[in-house]
Amino acid sequence: MSALVPGVILAVAMVVFVLHPIVSGREAHMEWDEEELTEAQHRRNVALLALRDVEYDFHAGKLDTTDYGRLKQEISAEALRAIDEEEAEWLARHAEPGDPGREEGEPPPEARAALEAEIAALRDSIRAGVICSQCGNPNPKGSRYCGDCGSGLPVQGSPTGHAVRGSVGSG
Repeated sequence: MSALVPGVILAVAMVVFVLHPIVSGREAHMEWDEEELTEAQHRRNVALLALRDVEYDFHAGKLDTTDYGRLKQEISAEALRAIDEEEAEWLARHAEPGDPGREEGEPPPEARAALEAEIAALRDSIRAGVICSQCGNPNPKGSRYCGDCGSGLPVQGSPTGHAVRGSVGSG
């Protein structure tokens, strides 16, 4: 009998937990949200994570130099293709039809320049190897901490290349 009361309380709590979103009117949106990642962004993230894994495997001795070079080249090319595809998707989303002096689908010059600068910075961070080992976020060259998760990044130019340790607020 003493186990019956906690069991009933647990059952009622589970029913409330399950029915609360339905009763409160919460719903999932069926259209694309600006915060969601596109297919190209997913492919870019997967390629960057694969590139990180290849680096780990090489430094752990699981890959020889030939395989490491081949895999790094293939995955880097895939990441750059995904970035180019992401650029095309961005341009398609931000095109304003009927704007005089521009062809349909062509972005305004300032938007194009901002996008080119962002892509150049992303490519530089990929080439410079300033990719966060914790979350895979590409960071600008010279960054000491990841802009996404705050983890320490490898010190550029240090003989060991070990990451800076410490909290985000220090340094």
